[in-house]
Amino acid sequence: MQDNKMQIFDTTLRDGEQVPGCKLDTKQKLVIAERLDFMGVDVIEAGFPVSSPGDFNSVSEVAKIVKNATVCGLTRAVEKDIEVAAAALIYAKKPRIHTGIGTSDSHIKYKFNSSREEVVTRAVLAVRYAKSFVEDVEFYAEDAGRTDNAFLAQICEEVIKAGATVLNIPDTTGYCLPEEYGAKIKYLKEHVKGIEKVTISCHCHNDLGMATANSIAGAINGARQIECTINGIGERAGNTALEEVVMILKQHPTLNLETNINTQLLYDTSMMVREKMGMPVQPNKAIVGANAFAHSSGIHQDGVIKNRETYEIMNPEDVGVTESAIVLTARSGRAALAYRAKKIGYELTKIQLDKAYNYFLQIADIQKEIHDTDLHSIMKNVNKFSKIAIAS
Repeated sequence: MQDNKMQIFDTTLRDGEQVPGCKLDTKQKLVIAERLDFMGVDVIEAGFPVSSPGDFNSVSEVAKIVKNATVCGLTRAVEKDIEVAAAALIYAKKPRIHTGIGTSDSHIKYKFNSSREEVVTRAVLAVRYAKSFVEDVEFYAEDAGRTDNAFLAQICEEVIKAGATVLNIPDTTGYCLPEEYGAKIKYLKEHVKGIEKVTISCHCHNDLGMATANSIAGAINGARQIECTINGIGERAGNTALEEVVMILKQHPTLNLETNINTQLLYDTSMMVREKMGMPVQPNKAIVGANAFAHSSGIHQDGVIKNRETYEIMNPEDVGVTESAIVLTARSGRAALAYRAKKIGYELTKIQLDKAYNYFLQIADIQKEIHDTDLHSIMKNVNKFSKIAIAS
C-alpha cells in the first residue's frame, strides 16, 4: 500500500446499525453496501455474524454483491464467533475477519475478571484461529484509548507474530484528547516490533465530540486506516464521520494523504443512510447538514455572492450539493435580496431594491425565513410604485 494512501473502513452496517431504532433489513443493507462499494470505500464491515441469523445472512449477502471492497465480519476472541464469521464471508472476493478483546485494565478486571497475561493469550489464539480461515485478519484492542501504552505495544507485537494484518486501536469511549491519541499511535510505531508489516487503524467514538479530530491525529502519526460511518452514526454519541475525515484530507493537501472516495457522492449517500435508518441529520452537521453551505447573515451573504471562497472553504459541488444557499431572514442584507430576486426573474434598480428591502424587513421580522412566494408578493407591492424589469 502507498504510504500516502488512507484506507477508509466503513462500519455503518455494523457499528452504525447498533444505534437504537436504526435496524436495517438485509435488502436495505445491500443497497447501502452497493453504494459504499461504488463510492470507493476500501473496507465494508457488514455486520457481526454470530449475533443473529439475520445478521449472518446480511453479511453473507453483502459478501456476494460487493465487487471491489474488502468485506469484513466482526467477532469476539471466541472460536465459535470466528467460525461463523468465516462461513458468512465465504463468498467475499476479499474477506477479512475482525477479531479482538478488551485491553484496558478496566475491561480486564471488570469485564473479563482476568489478567493481562490471559488476555494476551486469548488475543493470540483468536488471531491465529482467524488466520486459519482468511489471510486478512484485523485485531482490535478494545478500549485502547484507556490502555497503558506499554501493555498495548506488547499485545500488538504478539498478535502481529500470530498473523494479524491490521491493528485497530479504538478510542472506544471517546475519552482521548487528539494529542493523546496521536501520541499513542506514534508510540506504537516506535515500540512495536514488526509494526511496519501491518496497517494501523483508528476507530474513534464521539462521546466528547473529538472522534474526527482523534482520527486525523492518528493519521498524522502513522495510522493508514480510518474506521468511520456515514453521518457519524454509531453507539452513544456516534463514530468518526466518513464525510468529515475524507473532506479534511481533501482540503488539507499538505497532509499528503489521499482516499479513493468519490466525494461527489457524499451528500446523496448521507441522504440515503438517513432515509434507510430513519435517523435525521442535524442541520449544522459538517459537510452534509442542511446548513453546511447555507448563509443567512447579511455580511456573510454579501461576501459569498461576491466570491464564494470568502466564507466557504469547500466547493459544495465537491460533496454533491448543487450550490450554496442564500437564505433570506431578518439578518439578510440588500445584496442577498437582490440575488434571490434575480434568481426568480426580477432585475432590480437601486431605487426598486431599497423599496423592496423595506417591505422585506417588515415580513422578515414576522417570519423566520422568506421564501420565493413571499418574494413575489414583495415585488408586487413594489410594482405599485415603480416598474420592475423582469430578467430575460
